[in-house]
Amino acid sequence: MRGNNYALLGIIGPLVAIFFISLSIIFSSWFSWQNNALSDLGHSVISDVAYLFNFGLLLSGFLTIIYSITSFSKDAKFTSYFLILTGLSLQLVATFDEVYGTLHLQISILFFAALGVTSLIYIIEKRSVLAGVALIIGVASWVLFGLKIYSAGIAVPEIISSVATASWVVISALRIYFNKDRKT
Repeated sequence: MRGNNYALLGIIGPLVAIFFISLSIIFSSWFSWQNNALSDLGHSVISDVAYLFNFGLLLSGFLTIIYSITSFSKDAKFTSYFLILTGLSLQLVATFDEVYGTLHLQISILFFAALGVTSLIYIIEKRSVLAGVALIIGVASWVLFGLKIYSAGIAVPEIISSVATASWVVISALRIYFNKDRKT
């Protein structure tokens, strides 16, 4: 890939995670939005779709890191460092699945914190309204879950905060790919 073609990885990376998570849910009749975490799908001993789920996270993290190092670093230098950390922590979530207990929990917390911090840095660096909305939605989903405002499993704020962040990452990649100077 040359030039802005690496920007395509900023689109493909998040979509790969969403695709493999969705596929894992479809093939897991036991999964419940009321009772489960997304990571339950990646439990290498209990889940029959762990290979799908964990592969999707590993690939998504890898593609996001490559996007961050190449195209995105030229557009948002400081945010790209944090997006690299986010991609790496996503890969660690898959590598150290729920079998690893507390280590997995700590890495998952790192990943979701990295989503928020990366969005915040992008808001500051690029004055991004979309990243601001994504951050508000992501934080609100966790706060409302923590306050038990709604009844659901932890998978709900996990998917909401992830998709919210993915939205501005994909839009930034589209803007870079098409060489637009508008703020996202």
